Amino acid sequence: MYDIGRANLVAKAYDLEDVAIVPTKRARDIDDVDLTWKIDAVSLDYPLIAAPMDSVMSPATVITMGQLGGLGVLNLEGLWTRYEDPTSVFAKLAGITDPIEAVKTMQKVYAEPIKAELIDRRLSEIREAGVHFAGALSPKTVREYAPHVVKSGADFLVITGTSVSAQYVSSADDALDMKEFIHTLDIPVIVGGCVNYHTALHLMRAGAAGILVGFGGCARKATRDVLGIEVPMATAISDAAAARGDYLDESGGRYVAVIADGGISGSGDIAKALACGADAAMVGLPLARASEAPGLGYHWGPEVWHPTLVRGLREQLTTLASLEEILLGPSFVADGSMNLIGALRRTLASTGYTNVKSFQKAELILV
Repeated sequence: MYDIGRANLVAKAYDLEDVAIVPTKRARDIDDVDLTWKIDAVSLDYPLIAAPMDSVMSPATVITMGQLGGLGVLNLEGLWTRYEDPTSVFAKLAGITDPIEAVKTMQKVYAEPIKAELIDRRLSEIREAGVHFAGALSPKTVREYAPHVVKSGADFLVITGTSVSAQYVSSADDALDMKEFIHTLDIPVIVGGCVNYHTALHLMRAGAAGILVGFGGCARKATRDVLGIEVPMATAISDAAAARGDYLDESGGRYVAVIADGGISGSGDIAKALACGADAAMVGLPLARASEAPGLGYHWGPEVWHPTLVRGLREQLTTLASLEEILLGPSFVADGSMNLIGALRRTLASTGYTNVKSFQKAELILV
């Protein structure tokens, strides 16, 4: 602890860029590395989830993500559930370069009400493709629309917000007790974000199958600038991993996945997040560079179009390659933005590990 004045003692926290992975004395054959990942009853080819952002996931890209062995998550409060055909809306947004005008336009187009029949239609389209998939809702709307996700046959319901706790208390509304709510659902739930040990432990006790750690890529810096809230990701993941271990003992063997969701800009960040203790990573920005990404060269999260308090960033990106090439290669750039899975496999082989669970024990140093 550090004394920053007579009234306050504070802890030191570390980001993913502050740490590096130390190789062991023994390297492995890359073909011996097994990246398969199981969460609840679902087995996936690798520990990567596509973030529920309109700039990243459409029904079509959720399907492609599933066909490529990962898990795609559709934002059920986004443009795909507000408009019959949102392609013209995406094109309109892509044509706006002024950041203030872009935010004002977003606030207008996202004011269109969510339509339950469109939720059903989009999820049905994905289910008919026969892939693993999930739908995402915020704590504000989850009670109203969760039955549609359950009915759709989705593998998971994702409850996500900038900062989610086990209980939301309001003098104006009924409290959302996450434990009580999750246990009413006939579907496994992934919930977040959270950034500390106690919140992670409470959400695990609430019955979540997975915990999202972090605030998501687009909201992170702006949340710090607007609200003053931030916990660097290396520390946040490590604390959540400690909660996972304690809950495993407390529950008599129930394992809850820790999923890094923030500060993931490339393959090196994915590797370091897993080495800090995460079971998987939720990625947005790397996949927003895909030629199939609906954002058409722009990337944003729901915090960008908040009607009264914007606290996210709309980023302009360079479209690199197909979603398959970004995930599985081959790559033609050397900045960690392509062949994310191949790079992760190479990291494990180079540092002497054959699976993610053992890699979570990798030695880390501060840089």
